[in-house]
Amino acid sequence: MKHLISPLDLSVDELDKVLDLANDIEKNPDKYREACKYKKLATLFYEPSTRTRLSFETAMLNLGGNVIGFSEASSSSAAKGESVSDTIRVISCYADICAMRHPKEGAPYVASTKSSIPIINAGDGGHQHPTQTLTDLLTIRSLKGHLGNLTIGLCGDLKFGRTVHSLIESLVRYENVSFVLISPKELRVPDYIRENVLKANNIPFKEVEKLEDVISDLEILYMTRVQRERFFSEEEYIKMKDYYILNADKMKLARQDMIVMHPLPRVNEISVEVDDDPRAVYFKQAQYGVYVRMALILTLLNINVK
Repeated sequence: MKHLISPLDLSVDELDKVLDLANDIEKNPDKYREACKYKKLATLFYEPSTRTRLSFETAMLNLGGNVIGFSEASSSSAAKGESVSDTIRVISCYADICAMRHPKEGAPYVASTKSSIPIINAGDGGHQHPTQTLTDLLTIRSLKGHLGNLTIGLCGDLKFGRTVHSLIESLVRYENVSFVLISPKELRVPDYIRENVLKANNIPFKEVEKLEDVISDLEILYMTRVQRERFFSEEEYIKMKDYYILNADKMKLARQDMIVMHPLPRVNEISVEVDDDPRAVYFKQAQYGVYVRMALILTLLNINVK
């Protein structure tokens, strides 16, 4: 039995098969409409979520299956002190597969060691968010046609952003990928990403502070939110914050074939005036999240649709 705790749990070959399946689901939704008939997905969400929880539930319903679970810890026996290990032992009696989000890093891994059904990590603290990474990879491959030979700009909070870290770790496995890391000095990528992932794999990258200085070089711009509380002073935040708001003027500097991605939710880091630009694909990205989660459910349940 296979679980998905980290995006690196899938080899490149396995990952490509999941993405191929997701593309087929997008093109032939009727073919998969009853693929999970009589199967149940448990969504165990110990912290709030909109997109991730609802996209998992939509994915299972689209496959003809059913969904059980809870959307916050206070509505589960965790409020009474039940451990994750005990919860998953019980849920394994009720469901065929489980998606778990938890504020503690490593909680889905602990669950996987006690579970008799496949566990999908739907986000654990600031650690991993593998299905968001799969969503990002499917978006890039579907819209660009490939996952190699790309220059990718990652902009905003690169220090604490788990989606950024997982995406870098996944993309370095493909050929001729380079990164432009755009952030204030307080929010640069952690040393372990810089040293153990980028430098260790001889991946070209550069670190800059201003988005407009490099946006014309990018094929993909992946935006994240810069949070006021991450800065040491209000003065420093005010000085830097406008560098990381993508607006129509900055988009004029970008290539016509660049795409703009964002894991969502956004606050003000992408102006709403950008939404109508055909290069803005973050809402399409959310739709790809449903397809990739459908593909992942089928893969982990070993269901083959002819």
